[in-house]
Amino acid sequence: MKKSLVLLLILGMGQLAYSQSSLYQTSEFKQLDDHFELFQKHLFSASKYEFEDLKASTDEEEIRILSDFYYAISSIKIDNPGSSDLVYAFIRDYRNHPKTNEAAHVLGNFFFENRNFREAIPAFEKVRTDNISDAQRSEVIFKTGYSYFQLGDYPRALTQFNQVKGKSGEYSADAFYYAGFIAMNQGNYEQASRDFSAADKSQFYSTRVPYMLSGIYYRQAQYDDLIGYAENVLQNRKNLDRKEEIHLYLAEAYFEKRNFGKAAENYDAFVNARKGDLNRSQVYKAGISQFEIENYQRATDYFKVSAGQNDEIGQVSSYYLGHAYVKLNNPQFASNSFSAAYKSDVNPEIREDALINFAKVNLERGSFQDAVGALDNYLDNFPNGKHAKEAENLLTDALINTNNYLRAIEHIEGMPNKSPRIREAYQKITLYQGIVYYRDNRHELATNYFDKSISTPVNKELVVQAYFWKGEALSANGDLPTAIRAYEALQAQRPNPNDPYLIKSYYGLGYAFFNTEQYAKAETQFRSYVDRKQGSTEPENYDEALIRLGDVYYVQKKFSESQNIFQRAIRESNDFVDYAYFRSGVVYNFQNRNDEAIQQMTMLINNYPNSLHLEDAIYQKAQINMEEMRYADARDGFSRLISSRPNSPFIPFALEGRAVASFSLQNYSATIDDYKKILENHPNSSNSEAALVGLQEALAIEGRSAEFSQYLSRFRGANPDNKSLQNLEFEAAKALYFDNSWQQAIQAFENYMRNYPQASNRIEAVYFIAESHYKAGRKDLALENFYNIERERDSNQRLRAIQRIAAIEMENKNYGKALPFLREASKNARNQIEEYEAKRGLMIAHFETETFDSAAHYSDRVIALGNVTVDAVPAAMLIKGKSRLKTGNTDQAEKVFKDLIDEYKTVHGAEALFLLAEIQNKAGQFEKSNETIFDQSGPYSGYGYWYGKTFVLLAENYIQLDEDFQAKATLESIIANSNNEEIVKLAKEKLNKIN
Repeated sequence: MKKSLVLLLILGMGQLAYSQSSLYQTSEFKQLDDHFELFQKHLFSASKYEFEDLKASTDEEEIRILSDFYYAISSIKIDNPGSSDLVYAFIRDYRNHPKTNEAAHVLGNFFFENRNFREAIPAFEKVRTDNISDAQRSEVIFKTGYSYFQLGDYPRALTQFNQVKGKSGEYSADAFYYAGFIAMNQGNYEQASRDFSAADKSQFYSTRVPYMLSGIYYRQAQYDDLIGYAENVLQNRKNLDRKEEIHLYLAEAYFEKRNFGKAAENYDAFVNARKGDLNRSQVYKAGISQFEIENYQRATDYFKVSAGQNDEIGQVSSYYLGHAYVKLNNPQFASNSFSAAYKSDVNPEIREDALINFAKVNLERGSFQDAVGALDNYLDNFPNGKHAKEAENLLTDALINTNNYLRAIEHIEGMPNKSPRIREAYQKITLYQGIVYYRDNRHELATNYFDKSISTPVNKELVVQAYFWKGEALSANGDLPTAIRAYEALQAQRPNPNDPYLIKSYYGLGYAFFNTEQYAKAETQFRSYVDRKQGSTEPENYDEALIRLGDVYYVQKKFSESQNIFQRAIRESNDFVDYAYFRSGVVYNFQNRNDEAIQQMTMLINNYPNSLHLEDAIYQKAQINMEEMRYADARDGFSRLISSRPNSPFIPFALEGRAVASFSLQNYSATIDDYKKILENHPNSSNSEAALVGLQEALAIEGRSAEFSQYLSRFRGANPDNKSLQNLEFEAAKALYFDNSWQQAIQAFENYMRNYPQASNRIEAVYFIAESHYKAGRKDLALENFYNIERERDSNQRLRAIQRIAAIEMENKNYGKALPFLREASKNARNQIEEYEAKRGLMIAHFETETFDSAAHYSDRVIALGNVTVDAVPAAMLIKGKSRLKTGNTDQAEKVFKDLIDEYKTVHGAEALFLLAEIQNKAGQFEKSNETIFDQSGPYSGYGYWYGKTFVLLAENYIQLDEDFQAKATLESIIANSNNEEIVKLAKEKLNKIN
């Protein structure tokens, strides 16, 4: 523009002023200036149009060239199609024009700004850099280098950047930065470090370079330089680019320098930034750092992640995870972690250490079965390992404390050399296994293991215990002579007089002698027992033993001693005080002290209406009144028995007694009625013939002798003349029955009934037929016959039939049908066993028919009866707890389950433990559920199903607590160790869901 103005002045020197002005206003130079003003205002569309028009209309070469230039540049500024071609054309057509350099520069920037780096390079290369300023030269060279950089041509890019580095201007820092980047990628860390350090001086790159420079220091293992540099920039610079990764480089450097506190701090800083994830190696190192500074909880957060795969990192992480959980007093998690480390065979040394630690942790938490298996495994796989001696000592302790006694016994029996400590452990666990079999009513197996214990007499106290339990098992199995020898062998050991098993042996041996009718010897044993137990804080069977001592005196006719014992029982409010009153009355009767006898019977009758001895007392009291000729009192007593206990076996004799009393009171009509009832309802009773004689006499006195013939005929019908043959045939059929020849017995009894259709013992024959069918497994035929007996309301066999009907209907799961028979059986029970069976049946039937309140009620009734059988009380407690649970009384159910778990280590306790833990699980108390399992499960490992279900529940708790690692380890352990197919299947299904 300046040149056009100068030209204008030269051409117009001689013209007039007004002419000059007019000429400029209308010249092409004025148009050029106006169009350039549009260009400068960035009105490129307008300037493009005007310059295009000017170029077409001018004859001035310079104006045409300038119009061509601004036309092309305006086109490219508005990105017109083909605009770059216009610029290239200008450069080609006016190669030597001053505007050519500017056109090439503009074209290069156009391509550069549009990221068309491939086109930018040749455009920039057309700029003659020797004809431009230093700043422009740096710009062109840098942008050419950056274009090569973006195209991946790092060598050419670096050549360009190196020309700009250190030059004045804004692009020097850029050149250093990108040159450093290329050097870093080429592994030339020294050069990269120098270039980045130079770029770091720029304010723009001061936030970007620290990440790059930190990475270079780390790659060169220049940890001190990294720490010195990174700590400084983190402290003094804000808004750092990729700050979290600087923390990560610092963490890695501090880890290498074993500064675990600083490493942990920086690993956490990276994680907390939430802008990226650590790789497994870094997660592992973060865990180690936290572990080394004793931040064990945080260490577990990292190790749980790095332990997820079966490789070296996974194995070591599991190992450290186990130690971290030990420090956190979480033995269950520690156990699972050590187990995972042992199962990996990547590093044998870690595998060995993990196994011994797994054993130790399980010993400490009471999981003796797992501990024994681990120690056994260790000694098999590492017989000369560095922990071998320790493992042997631990194994001995574990064997003694394990609940899987059979495995422990097998292990010891397979050991070629047994130390005294191992032999004593064997003595103890064979004793314990025997007790397990005894409680499971497997008495022959129990005896076998008691003998094994006795055969290794290292510990005298254990020998005493083994002889005691052997005696108990033999007694329970009915082998009383051998049981006696076992008890006597115990006493021959001469244990301490206060030894509890010596004292218990007096009771057991006393009963063995009593039941074999060796009453003098029984007396000695029972007396020794009650003398030791009188006033004891743990009386155990004192009350019963005292009563039995009274009985022993009684059968030996030592009435004074017997009376003293029964009166002592009464004074002490003995649990069997009702029986004491009855026996005391009987003894007074034998001593001819009948008033006192009656007083004792009356005490029983008035104060113990539910006593099992009530019928005996009423009958005995009436009999004594008869002896004292108090006929009215005797009659009233017999009447009370007849009316209150219509199914009592005393009925025919009470009828006879009342008949005699009425006869003595000259009430012959009443006498006749009672004798008739005997002959009509009890024709096969042993006193039926006496009743016939008494009836004849009373009818004669009343002048009614004509009536006698019909009763005589009835008696003959019930007692045919060929009685001896009939009895022989009946007894032969019974012999077949008692010989377990069920089918032959049925046939024999059916023949008997055909031969003697009117036989008085017909119902008894039907009973034997029913029993034979039952024992032969034909429950339907048995049930049909028992129902036939049940319809005979006055039959002596009816109660037994009712009991059997109840039992069969229970076996058939017809619980509703069983209920009325169980109620009647309970009401008419003649002894404690019958009462227990009836009430137990009512408990189960009500539970199965979902009348849970009644089930709980009868559970309490069964519990009140005590240990009638080995598992009577725990079974009832379990039903009670489940019933309370079904009715929504969770608190009551929990209390029952806790009491059951505390008191009984039986299968019932195992199920109760599962149910208690499940209650807590369903309430969302997952940690409490786990604590319950950890604290209580040890004694139940022998009950595979419930033990397995409990630990599957443990895994479910872990899942709910987001502890998938622990859940997987638990399920894998179940799958590896459980022998129950159902539990293994359940564990596999749950494990598949986690995976």
